[in-house]
Amino acid sequence: MVRILPAIRSMKDFEKLIGSSYRECVVLDIHIGHLESHISMMKKHGFEVYLHLDLIRGLSADVASLEFIHQKFKPTGIITTRGRLIKKANHLGLKTVLRIFVIDSSAIEKSISLIRQSEPDRIEILPGVVPKVIRLFTQEVNADVIAGGLIETHGEVDAAISAGAKFITTSNRQLWFDN
Repeated sequence: MVRILPAIRSMKDFEKLIGSSYRECVVLDIHIGHLESHISMMKKHGFEVYLHLDLIRGLSADVASLEFIHQKFKPTGIITTRGRLIKKANHLGLKTVLRIFVIDSSAIEKSISLIRQSEPDRIEILPGVVPKVIRLFTQEVNADVIAGGLIETHGEVDAAISAGAKFITTSNRQLWFDN
């Protein structure tokens, strides 16, 4: 079974998920002023919410912001590109996703080192349309792999899952419901 992890960019996106079988979602690109109402609505509908800390407008991605988010909104987990925030979030008991961008072999080496140091629960590899890289990370690190970025077709979803990805993040609504 394909595990799509819907990536929400707006409340219109979220409204499409209400009544679906989904119970988890990733919140991307949100204004700090909307956090309370959006997270409250998502939790009211039984969703586990992962906040992408690097994409909250009006809030810097630092330890103080993470502590504030954890205390005030109590998300299920966080996503970030910053290893120190992953370590702190682990300490706070949040589920963690380290987002990495794979652009060359040097980025792969640095990412593996960062994963080993920060020990995230999951890693999100971008772009997610690189099965060779997904396979490499599933063999090298002890974290579930999420493939994200540029995934637009069922074939790309299948290729990422076949390569070892446990989840797919996509904002393509059609893929949310075609599985």
